[in-house]
Amino acid sequence: MSRIPTLTFLHEQLRRARQARGLSQEELGKLVNYSSSYVSAVETGQSPVKPDYVGRIDSTLDTGGLFVGMLELIRFHAAPDWFRPWDENERDAAALRWYDPTVIPGLLQTEGYARAMLGVGGELTAEEVETRVVARLARQSPLTAEPRPHLVAVLEEQTLRRQLGDREIMREQLQHLLAVGTAPNVQVRVVPADTPWHVGLNGPFILARLNNGAELAHLDNQLRGQTVDSPNDVAALERRWETVTGEALPCRQSARLIEEVVQTWT
Repeated sequence: MSRIPTLTFLHEQLRRARQARGLSQEELGKLVNYSSSYVSAVETGQSPVKPDYVGRIDSTLDTGGLFVGMLELIRFHAAPDWFRPWDENERDAAALRWYDPTVIPGLLQTEGYARAMLGVGGELTAEEVETRVVARLARQSPLTAEPRPHLVAVLEEQTLRRQLGDREIMREQLQHLLAVGTAPNVQVRVVPADTPWHVGLNGPFILARLNNGAELAHLDNQLRGQTVDSPNDVAALERRWETVTGEALPCRQSARLIEEVVQTWT
């Protein structure tokens, strides 16, 4: 066995653990409150493995956190080397402020949107795409864990209107934004399309406040990203954040705008 488990290995081990307990897919589904079709789709690799699902499997089958640990290893090693330090910071954040002018922030992406985005350009193999989809979905787990970090996401209206994947993927993604935006720890705000050019359009950035009080930032470019911890640099991005949020609609108006755009994808 490889030291780093693969998705195929995880699928096989989930199936074997179920069979070792003498459970059918339907019986296991009832025990963990998932449909038998999802259990089947996970075991055959037709659906990404959700962190919540493997957590329930570990609890129900008393596997001592085995599958959660395997998924964490896959998530960690699926990320590029340069991203891993930020990934750890993100998971230790008490608050995140995220602006992206071109795509839906990764913490708010649906499975379909993430798969379509990662598949653009053909730079990744099909297996690499699926592994990164699983990693991206697992990256979202802190939003529903305790204590939940507070996330404010600001995006441009044009992002809601630019097609990625098919129309169903776009509709599902925007509906997901509406749903997640109702959570008490998440705010989704939109900068209207008729807003004049502003400094945020220079590129995406994330500001994080860690549980120990440290203030950090993350910047992306075409090749890689970088973590910024210089107080002067973080302060400069704080000022840009103030500009971005000053242009964005309040949450309720943003939700109404998203609802309007959803209709264009129907």
